Amino acid sequence: MMRAGNPGEAGWGAMGGNLIRNPETIQEILLRACERRELLILVTPYLRFESSFLRLEGQEIHVLATMGREDATYGLRNAELRMRFPHGVSFLEAATQLRGFGMVEGRRTLRLAVPEALNEEDHRGSYRVERVGRVPVTFSTPRYDLVVGTLADISTTGARIYSTRDFTEEELQPGADMAVTIPLTDSIRINARVRLRHLQGRTFGVEFRPQLEEAVLQPLSRWVFERREEDRERAARRGGEAAAPLEGIRNVSILPRGLVLVSGDPALEASLQDLLGGLQPLRRVPPTAQALKEAFAQNPALVFFHLPSLGLDERRRLKPMAELLQGRVPFVLLGTGVEGGPLLELGTEVKATIAIVFNPARGTFFQRLVQGVLRRTYEGGESPMVPKEPEGA
Repeated sequence: MMRAGNPGEAGWGAMGGNLIRNPETIQEILLRACERRELLILVTPYLRFESSFLRLEGQEIHVLATMGREDATYGLRNAELRMRFPHGVSFLEAATQLRGFGMVEGRRTLRLAVPEALNEEDHRGSYRVERVGRVPVTFSTPRYDLVVGTLADISTTGARIYSTRDFTEEELQPGADMAVTIPLTDSIRINARVRLRHLQGRTFGVEFRPQLEEAVLQPLSRWVFERREEDRERAARRGGEAAAPLEGIRNVSILPRGLVLVSGDPALEASLQDLLGGLQPLRRVPPTAQALKEAFAQNPALVFFHLPSLGLDERRRLKPMAELLQGRVPFVLLGTGVEGGPLLELGTEVKATIAIVFNPARGTFFQRLVQGVLRRTYEGGESPMVPKEPEGA
């Protein structure tokens, strides 16, 4: 499943916590993730893909290819590619690289580099899911009185419960051991010993002591991880988590607006109008330095350089125009009728935000990629450049 155009999350690549650098430990963690077919999120600054672990082979991990080869090539070949996945009571995040494509058990895979380090969230900061719906909870007090309540929130290490009645100081005190039953979902039912951590009125927090058994912890960890990713995505769509603005933006008091296509091809302009007209007004200028300077003076949000070939003349024409925009406005190399590999290399050379061969058949992917660039660059979608999606969409 692909979710794109929304990773503009403040600190999306920095979770804070403990770094795991031991190669043997990393191999063991990844091997267990493969054995469980664990859920995996792949993110770049512009796109997000869901996947799952399949196989560990040497210094490469095979994960399920949930997108086409073309989408993976242009969406994941990014120096800032990262993976996120649940592990026990915490979540792990790491930098990786797309090495290529493969096949495992008859399923198409992406081959990813084994990370040099895994960033483990601090257990004390376990993410709490608050949108739990109405989940009944049964618990016993230290005096073995059975009481019914409802679940307020839950994490991999504990829960917060709202009781149907009040308690005296003698009945419940922090540090006391209790037992709870939480039928979270049809497949996740928690029957555990807990320790009372705090009490306020009818609401109290408990810690799972001892840690939940693997048979319960694994599905709970995945469930919490999925809810956290959904919350991140929802917040990004609302603009609640602003991405860092592009370094060198000329005047943030005058918001950039408009898409510029540097091209002599009116047919390409028509195709882009159909795809991107709802995001931004788009206009085409001829591929000359003077035309680009005039367009740049009008403060565009994004520039597309059309490359109908990768010949020497085309490269010579591109480089000075790309230098004009570097660090000032994001730009995309948009190839037609060219090979993807050399285009990606050229994009790296001229420091393009994205380099992609334009394929009208993959228009939805291209639209979401552009939307992701705008959101990432201009503060999470709160600017007029990207329409806000309805609350709860």
